[in-house]
Amino acid sequence: MKYLRFPSLEEQQKITTRQVQNSLALEETVRTIFSDVQKKGDQAVFKYSQLFDGFQGENLRVSPEEIQKAASQIAPKLKQAIDRAAQQIHTFHESQREPIQRITTSPGVTCWRESRPIETVGLYIPGGTAPLFSTVLMLGIPAQIAGCPNRILCTPPNAQGEINPAILYAAQVAGITELYKVGGIQAIAGLTFGTKSIPKVDKIFGPGNKYVTAAKSYAQQLQVAVDLPAGPSEVLIITDANSNPDFVAADLLAQAEHDADSQVIVVSDSPEQLQSIQAAIDRQLTDLPRKDIAQQALQNSYAIALPSLDDCFAFSNAFAPEHLIVALDNAADWSSKITAAGSVFLGTYSCETAGDYASGTNHTLPTSGYAKAYSGVSLDSFIKKITFQEITKEGLNDLGPTLEILAEAEGLFAHKNAVSLRIKDNNS
Repeated sequence: MKYLRFPSLEEQQKITTRQVQNSLALEETVRTIFSDVQKKGDQAVFKYSQLFDGFQGENLRVSPEEIQKAASQIAPKLKQAIDRAAQQIHTFHESQREPIQRITTSPGVTCWRESRPIETVGLYIPGGTAPLFSTVLMLGIPAQIAGCPNRILCTPPNAQGEINPAILYAAQVAGITELYKVGGIQAIAGLTFGTKSIPKVDKIFGPGNKYVTAAKSYAQQLQVAVDLPAGPSEVLIITDANSNPDFVAADLLAQAEHDADSQVIVVSDSPEQLQSIQAAIDRQLTDLPRKDIAQQALQNSYAIALPSLDDCFAFSNAFAPEHLIVALDNAADWSSKITAAGSVFLGTYSCETAGDYASGTNHTLPTSGYAKAYSGVSLDSFIKKITFQEITKEGLNDLGPTLEILAEAEGLFAHKNAVSLRIKDNNS
């Protein structure tokens, strides 16, 4: 990790401002594949699946038999863990339902808001170096609670057309309605346009590499909504002299092992503590199966000493991390200082792993500083909120003159007339 002792505000700003990677070659690849899938449908999807994943199958859809078989292929303890995680995630997201509140803004004028599920959602689950069955739960369960009728999941198979059994079992638990063996740009293109096999969706969810991220961005230009801007995973940890260096090091490495592009940052008002944390990282790193990935991530990561904890929280808010761990004894006392973070973990025992899997909160979160303006995935991500109003005759008589004045002041006389005609009719 790069060590910085009391960096200037200018130096801090360089760290908090993420570098935008613009790749004309990547954008051209995305456009080419999208165009191909739009014109040729499944034929193009099969072509790119063979090219990128080595899959030469003739059927993209996962059969019920394959799903049932998967359930028998995973260890009972893993099944139980997935079931427990699903229960926790369901409990938290179920609590996010909002009752309808009818508000009388003036006599005879009633306004309210009602939720409606998004009709068809596409959930993308990466293959890559780790089977992210946890993301199946994080996306599928709130979609099910929201009542989305069509919950479509795409994930890349191996060359034999197989999907990790844990992903298939998690999909069954999360109530996924259709599963497809397809990944990468071609999966996002298929969900965007629809093919003979893959349904067209209204909104696309899920993480992915730079190719999937670029594909989701392009899908937005084609009027398909996406969950949130995504980039490399990240964690920021705030510590002081009393923090446990072994715990902090473990949390940093937990995020670093995701991907070589991940970024981990620890900030502290104790330079000595940062030295202890670095020593703990060195000890723990040697035993990690994914240490090569973690080491690459650490090369672009920081240990930063700042004059006070207030400065640490100010830096965190400027960085707006995907995950923020407040590794302080009195962590909850500092929560009001936090203004920008995807998900926050308060105290010594609130490890980020819990949020990744089974505390109940969602792990699909804004990265790259977008936590300043975006929230993580929640029940709201899968619904539309429609406003209603109902105005009685008496209500329009009371509010109407105000409406007429406002419409006339904007020069919109048809608007005024729509009110005036009704008032005249009411009083005739």
